[in-house]
Amino acid sequence: MPEAGEGEDPDYAEQIAASADVHKGAWQRTIDDMRAMEEDLEAEGWSVVAIGAGHTAPTNPDSGETDRWGFVHVVPGNDADEFSEAVETGKFPEYRVFRNEMQGRIFMLTQLLDPESETAILLAGNFEVRHAPGLVKTALKEDEMYTHVQTLDGTHLGSFRHDDLTKFFPDPHKYAGYDVPFDDVLDDEESDSE
Repeated sequence: MPEAGEGEDPDYAEQIAASADVHKGAWQRTIDDMRAMEEDLEAEGWSVVAIGAGHTAPTNPDSGETDRWGFVHVVPGNDADEFSEAVETGKFPEYRVFRNEMQGRIFMLTQLLDPESETAILLAGNFEVRHAPGLVKTALKEDEMYTHVQTLDGTHLGSFRHDDLTKFFPDPHKYAGYDVPFDDVLDDEESDSE
């Protein structure tokens, strides 16, 4: 009978362990950056809600039970009330995205700003790049992006529309898996459907 671990590539196991350490460090830096940004904004007089998502999924219309697509951040239930109160405060017309890509994973911090009420929402999340193509293709086609926030039980807390995909994916064609300009792909798809 083979022993546990027999036949496994020890280099692969070491790579997985090293990646886990790298990802853990990158996530901690993302949270630290969020906390520093929170302090800076509060020092400027903003009311800030800062949340590290327990899970972030790049979702396309074909992958879920709803027709919502975009980034779905699952936040802890104990942050839900504070988040909901902030969402009721303003419209959040301004946003910034800070991101770092490491070993197949994107760590991002989305800053949603309502200058009128001086309210800011900071959402930290991370996801595997390999799950992004469907979302990026949809965002390219629709020329917009969305951020959705919900709790683990699926309670929808808020959604935000974004008009610039490149803030999330600086080179969207790369993440969509296209080797040619997207307009050429659309032309090909349209001619295939005729």
